[in-house]
Amino acid sequence: MTWDWSAVGDFMPHFWDGLLVTLQALALGSVISFVLGLVWALLMRTPSMGVPPRERSRAWGMVRWPVGVVTEFIRNTPLLVQLFFLFYVLPEWDITFSALTTGVVAIGLHYSTYTMQVYRAGIEGVPAGQWEAATALSLPLARTWTAVILPQAIRRVVPALGNYVISMLKDTPLLMSITVLDMLGEARLYSQQHFQFTEPLTVIGVAFIVISYPASLLLRALERRLVR
Repeated sequence: MTWDWSAVGDFMPHFWDGLLVTLQALALGSVISFVLGLVWALLMRTPSMGVPPRERSRAWGMVRWPVGVVTEFIRNTPLLVQLFFLFYVLPEWDITFSALTTGVVAIGLHYSTYTMQVYRAGIEGVPAGQWEAATALSLPLARTWTAVILPQAIRRVVPALGNYVISMLKDTPLLMSITVLDMLGEARLYSQQHFQFTEPLTVIGVAFIVISYPASLLLRALERRLVR
């Protein structure tokens, strides 16, 4: 086996195109997973407002039960199956998205069920005295969450959320299965056209290391800073 640097040079324009698509999917998927994960966590935690105390536990259960079923189903089915369902099954019901949009939605939805657990751990880690202080000050429920609880909870879970971003990055090659030309998709297409597999796949492997390893070091430094 010989290494062909000219093949690397020919592949690089395709690599940059794939890298852009990968980063787009990662950024948009992260936003969806963070926002939707917080929504799941709040629905699992917050009692229904405006409901009498005697009926509050029942109303709370009516919210938690369907949210729990949906999130457990998503978390316990493979991301690849969800990609295929969104891309191939939904069009039969006249619900059609582009391949990249489908991939972004699938990644964001899938990982939101994991970030939900991260948020829940952060919320439960807020000292009980903070809740008591907010109650003593007669803060409205919405103000208690936005000004007291969530700022402390999110600060605690930033490193864990960052770890899921790295996991999402490593799952972006699955988008190739629904025709998204991410980094791996571009490498596969180039290899099939030119019958050169070593160079493009090696470039992709190095790219994932170059992106993910510094990101992991940054998360460790951030975690140490937040602990201090």
